[in-house]
Formats: sequence, structure tokens, C-alpha cells
Amino acid sequence: MKLLLDLDLDQAQFWFNGSQVGTTWSWSRNNTIQKRIAANDFYGPLQTTADECYYDDYWFGDEAWVPVELTSFTGNVNSLGQVVLNWETATEVNNQGFEIERRTETSEFRTVGFVEGNGTTTQQNSYSYIDKAAEQGVNYYRLKQVDFNGTYSYSDVVEVEITSPVTFELAQNYPNPFNPSTIINYSIPEAGNIRLSVYNLVGEEVAVLVNGFSQAGSFEVTFDASNLSTGVYLYKLQSANSVQTKKMMLLK
Repeated sequence: MKLLLDLDLDQAQFWFNGSQVGTTWSWSRNNTIQKRIAANDFYGPLQTTADECYYDDYWFGDEAWVPVELTSFTGNVNSLGQVVLNWETATEVNNQGFEIERRTETSEFRTVGFVEGNGTTTQQNSYSYIDKAAEQGVNYYRLKQVDFNGTYSYSDVVEVEITSPVTFELAQNYPNPFNPSTIINYSIPEAGNIRLSVYNLVGEEVAVLVNGFSQAGSFEVTFDASNLSTGVYLYKLQSANSVQTKKMMLLK
């Protein structure tokens, strides 16, 4: 097996067992890019058009090859009502990363996130992505794996269903203690007006994080306490029928 390259005429031929396989082709993309094959530079200081060279690792076909072996792709819903996607690869070549795409029953696929790949590796790699903005009902996800040269390929589609939370719940903030910001998660079982506010220990309201109508579901907000002093604060979630309060500590 051998590959014959004519640098002057910009032609290439592939030979196997003494016979040419396929037709002669232009391998430099009509001189629009520097003449290269794989990682070898024909115009490098150690190589001229008179030299004989050896190359391997060829692929022939009508479609672009995306050399990433995806071994699994799954999705589930965590305790906060967020969609957690997990996938694994066995090998990767020239892998820039993965675009995460989502659609619903009434919408088309659109990109909702990106996870960087590991370039070229023969080791197994695990990836994950949390979609905090998925809608109630059935959501469909797929991965768009993109190479550094722009070549891409889609994974199979996984289906994840988000059902309305069954309880009214205000989660403990994290991190706690915090400085200067922290995350608060909460869930409400039915649509209605809600209010999420923060108080100091003498009962003064120091911040209002959410105030108004909300659909049922699980939500996440960030509380920035840059303008407050060190101390213990209370945060309270109120709806028409329920109230929950928890403590958090700002430590500067």
C-alpha cells in the first residue's frame, strides 16, 4: 500500500497490491491551502520535492469522518428538577468539544450549552452538563460533536421528562457560609404569586430576590450580598398557601 503525491502537478494516487485504487485527485484543495497531509509539511526545511516519504493513517469515503467514539449518552432529572446529561467517549481525535442542543414538542433544536473536548486521546473520558432552564414536560437532547476543523456529527437523541414538583420546598443555600454571593434553589408545585426575600436578625427586609407570578417548577437564584455586612440572615419563600424560612451566614 502506498500513496503517491506529485507536488508540482498537485495530484495524488493511492496504490494497493500494485494497482491504483480509485482515481487521481487534487490533494491540496486546489492550492487554496498550504500543501499538507496529516501533520507533515512538504515545504519544511528537511523535505523537498525530490524526497521519498512514508505516510499512514488514511481514510477513504464520501462523507467527512468525525473520529470520536461515543459509547454512551444519557439524561435524567435531579432533585432540583434540572436535567443532567452524561456521556462517555472511548477515543477522541481532533475533538474541539460538544454543543448541547435541546428541543421540546413545539420547538426546534437550539444550542443551550457547550462542553470542551479533550482533543486527541485514546483514554476513556466522561462528560456532563446540567440544563437548569429546561421546561416542564418532555425535552429532547442531542450532542453536536465538533472537530477543530469544523467537521461535526450528531449523537442519538435522548428524551427527558420533567414533571411538576410535588412539594413546596426551599433548599439550603450553597455555599454556606458565603462571600459575597450564594445560590438559593426552591420549588413550587403550582403556578401562582411567590416572594423570595432576605431579612436580617431584627426582621428588616434587606433584599427581594423574586416577587411576582411564577409557573410551577424548580428554580435557582443568586443572592449577591456585596453591600451587606458579616452576619446571619434569614431568607423566606412565600406563596398563597405556604411559607418556608432558612438561615444563611455571610462571612467577609
